[in-house]
Amino acid sequence: MIILGVDPGLTRCGVGVIEACEHRRLSFIHVDVVRSSPDITQDLRLLAIYNGLSEKMDRFAPDAVSIERVFAQSNRNTVLGTAQAAGLAMLAAAQRNIPVALHTPTEAKLAITGNGQAQKIQVERMVTRILNLTKMPTPADAADALALAICHALRPAGALQGGEREQHLTAAQRQWAEAAQNSARRRMNHDRGM
Repeated sequence: MIILGVDPGLTRCGVGVIEACEHRRLSFIHVDVVRSSPDITQDLRLLAIYNGLSEKMDRFAPDAVSIERVFAQSNRNTVLGTAQAAGLAMLAAAQRNIPVALHTPTEAKLAITGNGQAQKIQVERMVTRILNLTKMPTPADAADALALAICHALRPAGALQGGEREQHLTAAQRQWAEAAQNSARRRMNHDRGM
């Protein structure tokens, strides 16, 4: 199962992609941030985030998208941009018929470290260790996106619509989705030199 994690943000939106195999073996595929410039208008910033997320979903054809659940913070401007970016991730996934799951930061910390109150550095170290990376992913938004993908692999609760959207696909839609995922996997394996 390919899982794409999203740490939503308007300036930097973290994107992490992993593969969950049998026996809870997790493999790193990709990590990046989608950026928008604070020097352009809000609508163009949202378009940049949406286009970047859409490109990642088309490129990696995930089986699920795991997004940080947005909750109220003291800074209203920050929470508004975060909520908008989360909505764009949900929209991009829904347009591709990819199931979406929302996980709180506490859920992700608990899944990664065993402590829902873990510090950011602890989460980054455990993400590095779990995915057998040679160095910690940066910036923090990237590590958080990987943490959300890992969280979903280990604790899949939180899926919207019960995570059973695939049951409602027609046979043709299911074949198209499988073909898109197989094509993306072949590209990834080719890029990895496999």
